Amino acid sequence: MITAATLYRKPLFDSHGKLDLLRDTTLALAKSYALILQAWAFFPNDYHLVVSFENATTAHRDFVRHLHRELAIRLNRIDGAAGRGVMYEFWDTHLTFEKSWLARLNYVHQNPVKHSLVPLANQYPWCSAAWFETSARAGFVKSVYSFKTDRV
Repeated sequence: MITAATLYRKPLFDSHGKLDLLRDTTLALAKSYALILQAWAFFPNDYHLVVSFENATTAHRDFVRHLHRELAIRLNRIDGAAGRGVMYEFWDTHLTFEKSWLARLNYVHQNPVKHSLVPLANQYPWCSAAWFETSARAGFVKSVYSFKTDRV
């Protein structure tokens, strides 16, 4: 799982277009690295990813550095802020226990609800909940959504 924040936690992705940029850049770059994104949620000042690097030919740090460089270039071009720092730090957790993985899948999907942005996670366009609910087996969705996230 990867969580990253903007510099000083400023809400730099503060419009629908900028959130689209964050989501679309991340999804495209992950695809080019042959990563399997399992859950994602993007916000004005941070993002969360659950991603499998199982078949990747690169380390997670290289992917994150490349992503943050691309985001800075593209966002700074939009804002006319050449050279501005955009992303500041990231935290990664190597998930080795199935229950930890399931809880984090639920945490990422439910994050927009936790932040009171929408009543149902599948209504937030910058989160994978709607995709997950229509792509995964119903029993798996129910199982993931049953995991507590208060300690994640």
